Amino acid sequence: MQTWLRRKDIDQITVHEEGRRLVPTLGWPHLVALGIGAIVGTGIYTLIGVGADKAGPAVLVSFVIAGLICACAALAYAELSTMMPAAGSAYTYSYAVLGEALAWIVGWSLILEYTLVVSTVAVGWSGYFVGFMEWLQAQTGWNVALPAALAAGPHAGGIINLPAIAITFVVAGALLVGTRESATVNAVLVVFKLIALAVFVAVALPAFDAGNLQPFMPYGFSKTVGPDGVERGVMAAAAIIFFAFYGFDAISTAAEETRDPGRNLSIGIVGSMIGCTLIYLVVALAAVGAMRYGVFGKSAEPLALIMRELGHGTAALAIGVVAIIALPTVLLAFFYGQSRIFFVMSRDGLLPRSLSKVGKRGTPVAITVFTALVTAALAGVARLDEIAALANAGTLIAFVAVATCLLVLRKRAPDRPRMFRTPLAWVVGPVAILGCIYLFVSLPARTQLWCLLWNAFGLLVYALYARRGSLLAKKEHGT
Repeated sequence: MQTWLRRKDIDQITVHEEGRRLVPTLGWPHLVALGIGAIVGTGIYTLIGVGADKAGPAVLVSFVIAGLICACAALAYAELSTMMPAAGSAYTYSYAVLGEALAWIVGWSLILEYTLVVSTVAVGWSGYFVGFMEWLQAQTGWNVALPAALAAGPHAGGIINLPAIAITFVVAGALLVGTRESATVNAVLVVFKLIALAVFVAVALPAFDAGNLQPFMPYGFSKTVGPDGVERGVMAAAAIIFFAFYGFDAISTAAEETRDPGRNLSIGIVGSMIGCTLIYLVVALAAVGAMRYGVFGKSAEPLALIMRELGHGTAALAIGVVAIIALPTVLLAFFYGQSRIFFVMSRDGLLPRSLSKVGKRGTPVAITVFTALVTAALAGVARLDEIAALANAGTLIAFVAVATCLLVLRKRAPDRPRMFRTPLAWVVGPVAILGCIYLFVSLPARTQLWCLLWNAFGLLVYALYARRGSLLAKKEHGT
């Protein structure tokens, strides 16, 4: 049992061997853009429709609940990332505080999260791309619309979602060029994305009709299963919409590549979280106030649909085009985070060490290519709502672990220097833990089952392989 509880030394957590060390090139503007790029994306462009279908106008409450829980988790991340500025995010913190076995579960859950997030966003991007190509064909007569068989997965009557696969490989290629270069392009695209949302609010708010908010909570607060077998309610929506907020954890995976991490990481994490929460609430209010939720709740491009229904075809086109251009910023942020989680677990010996080699441009090439293949395959056939829910399950586990690490370190090492200190830690930590557990319970039962099966398989892999391959295990045995 002792081997399952072995921990990394916090003082040695930033010490790495040559050839497996990432290069610090990012400043706080890159991190804020990375966070906003990750957070403002599929959640507001696409999942607002899924959330409205589950909660009605009370999707606004769902956004508030998910945002509050994520804000508490973000504060915990900010403190721990500045104490342990190494790649790996929640996995690294858990390894130093809770022990190897729990760190493995967190890392295994993060692999699930990031893989599914990238696939989800790719599917969301594909919805906007297909809609734009259909509009272009209608306007010009050019035969540019994709055949239905190549524009959606089997669940939607197609064979394979070709646009989702294509955008996954494009983003992977961008990351292989270099971290700083990718972050700079990401920052520019984020500006376009925020402008598009500002246009939506400016057009939709004047059409606000309080009647569209009635009945405000048609499916109740807690998760219930309707006659059609769909789980609805404010908390059911919050458990899905939670997906829209958690991009800030991708910032913590950039800790090792951040200049002056003690200062820049806290600015990036907290700044992006506050900004994005305000953006979400304004956009969601404009959406549900401008149109009945039943109209846009099933759409793959709800914001563009609202603009078209309001008679603003040009604004709808602009939002659709910007979504096509800028949604890949979400892909980039989570793809980046996923490759770094894989990289660190490989560097620690829990996954094959050959995967943690860094290329000439300072990026982990093998990991990035492998990640692209897995996520593209999933994006080609997956359903948006189902993979978003499963991604949330993995994230909720990671958030509970980070909040727990915050509280454990406050007791175990109260005097340890903290560049950023979470205010009211003994309130923030429990709110994050209990809130995440409640959201997990509110996920679809099928999602919970798949998450548990994934982690059961993960524990089997740990027991048979990772436990013996661990660098800490080899040091203990002098090998």
